[in-house]
Amino acid sequence: MNRELRRNTTVTVDPQYHDMIVKLHDDKVEINRVKIKNHGSIDIDDHGFIDFPDFKFTPDVCADGKVHGCRLIGRNFKRFLTEEPRYINRDSALAGCWIGGLGNWIPFGLIQEDIPEHATAIFKKYQILQPGFGAMNHLCPDLTIGLDLGWKGLLDKVRFYRELNDPADTDYYDGEELLLEGVIDWVAAHADLAESLAEKETDPFHKANYHEIARINRKLTHEAPETFREACQFIAHFQSIDRMYYAGGALGSLDRVLRPYYYRDMESGILNDSMAVWMIASVLFNDTHYSQINGLTPDGTRETADHLSFVILEAMHQLKIPANIAVRVHENLGPDDLSEALIVKSLENTLEDGTGPDYSLETGITKGYVRNGHSEPLGRLKVKSGCNWCAIEGREYPLEDVTRINMPMAMQFAMEDLKAEDEPSTEKLWELFVKHLTVMVDAIKEGFDRHYEIMQRNRPEIVLNLFMDGPIERGVNSSCGGVDIISMCIDGIGLATVADSFAAIEQRVEQEGRITWERLYELLDTDYENAERERLMLKNIKRFGNPESPAEKWAIRTRDLFVGLCKGSNTPIHGLQTIPGLFSHGDVYMYGKTLGASANGRHAKDPISHNSEPDPGFAKGVDSFSYVLKSEAVIRTQPGYGNSAPLQLDIDTGLLKKTGGIDALKSLIYTHEKEGGTLINMNCLSREQLLAAHEDPEAFPELVVRVTGYSAFFASLSPMYRQQVVDRFLAE
Repeated sequence: MNRELRRNTTVTVDPQYHDMIVKLHDDKVEINRVKIKNHGSIDIDDHGFIDFPDFKFTPDVCADGKVHGCRLIGRNFKRFLTEEPRYINRDSALAGCWIGGLGNWIPFGLIQEDIPEHATAIFKKYQILQPGFGAMNHLCPDLTIGLDLGWKGLLDKVRFYRELNDPADTDYYDGEELLLEGVIDWVAAHADLAESLAEKETDPFHKANYHEIARINRKLTHEAPETFREACQFIAHFQSIDRMYYAGGALGSLDRVLRPYYYRDMESGILNDSMAVWMIASVLFNDTHYSQINGLTPDGTRETADHLSFVILEAMHQLKIPANIAVRVHENLGPDDLSEALIVKSLENTLEDGTGPDYSLETGITKGYVRNGHSEPLGRLKVKSGCNWCAIEGREYPLEDVTRINMPMAMQFAMEDLKAEDEPSTEKLWELFVKHLTVMVDAIKEGFDRHYEIMQRNRPEIVLNLFMDGPIERGVNSSCGGVDIISMCIDGIGLATVADSFAAIEQRVEQEGRITWERLYELLDTDYENAERERLMLKNIKRFGNPESPAEKWAIRTRDLFVGLCKGSNTPIHGLQTIPGLFSHGDVYMYGKTLGASANGRHAKDPISHNSEPDPGFAKGVDSFSYVLKSEAVIRTQPGYGNSAPLQLDIDTGLLKKTGGIDALKSLIYTHEKEGGTLINMNCLSREQLLAAHEDPEAFPELVVRVTGYSAFFASLSPMYRQQVVDRFLAE
């Protein structure tokens, strides 16, 4: 590898390629406008599907009217790929798209007797809307498995292990084989489309581009990719197949995966940076799959950042659409370390674009993972794979980011129980809170055991199994022993809502006597009707995040309880680890709607607090900038086992100029990493721009924000999702 090239941090793009990337950007904005018109607000990752509203598909179903089992899923998937429309964007280096999730056309379901009735009843009682049971796709593929073999090689592998293992029930291998046959035919159909477009094209460059797309796709039906562009095309097809099946979204270490193709082609002279940026931009245009750049080698002695990392960052910057790329942050290893230059460049892009990559933090992730009984070298292989979560590519089934425990719901039930006590107290309330939270966590663990047992015969990971070490070789789904590392993760939510509520009761009821227990019950039961003064009295304590707040001890106590419930025992039947995190996605409104009023002055049905962060406005009257205080609060409440509790920074660019600019942000990132943080998400916007876009989102169709761990067009978000971004921003 050319050392001079590897160390180069400057990436330049010729005008011709830049203009095509701009056209991709413009097309993406228009595609998004049409999606909003056809589907309304979209409050999740800005999935890159192209809308074909007239497409119809009639699936084959089981006797119960649902689709389950690998063979039937594979048969429907193959048919769907045969029948769906094709797409190639004129300014892209790549063919293909996905037209929406299969669930829009196929009634996936579970066999009724496989559903855990006892746990399901508890889920319903406590409004556990995301129990993890039955969830899909939250594991990270190792794309090198597919890149090394190609689609035909993967098919040959399935057939080889089917014959070697000779299973009595061939359902699993039948489904995988049918899917791959469908993918190969689907890739060939894109070659046909590219050739037909080339015949109609008059511009020489675009005609040649269509011919090259046709050649590459024709090759990929029977050979593995060999060049950088061929590898990008393979990845784009993987993105589409992965998203179609339950919205999979992980790519892994994009710079690691593409590195051998990039340097080989650069040294042979068939690739330059302009072309590489355009090809990466075409991958990002295709979809917002999560990927990471930079990191450490397993032994921790070297970084993995190099020139290609900057190429990927530049593609994101030039395209200026939602893209879920994370930069891994670690301590500086010495004068040859490129990580700081990569962070600085990413921050420069963020200040220009309004948002950019997020920051996955080495210490909190690796050291935390070690506490689960794994080695540091294994922990360093954890890569940012989703909104908040990390996984080891190809080797781990973590099922992160699909399970939420609404801790304020446990407090609501505890408050109801407290009414029957002759001598109520915060300590008695805490005992009741512990009881209800324990029931909730135990039900989740029961569901995890059932998930382990039944997913292969219901909804196997038919796409990602192909890109993992073990599932095809063993004939076993990833969720039940197909991979070597299995752990189940649980995210607690509403930490500040609980902590501030306990602190408000302790201060206003027990210490000051300004509100009686009976009056508190009445206030909560009536949602503070005609009691604004008392509501504000409860709200306006020194809240969690304030350096002098009594709520902090309750936040830490709640964190310790939740962590202890998760880590204190494995699942009762199969002994699966459960790993705690504190992450709410953007679901603070959804979970708030299931709750009555809270003792922190929160009205019934209002949103709960976000992640492990203090609520917006917590720092009023404090002589310090709230994003520093927020960082410190999030550090102090990290769960500590590698599953993240992210820090969300929404920074006014005007304020930033007064507080140190990029140097201040860089310092904050490194400090948060050193102290054990796990993830930082960041927006840098002007107050005026954000408020204007919230007032009239259609006037700002190109504004991109990072909502939590994911990025989206601001205009595509619902008013309540836009509001949480605005609330956080104004509170800073």
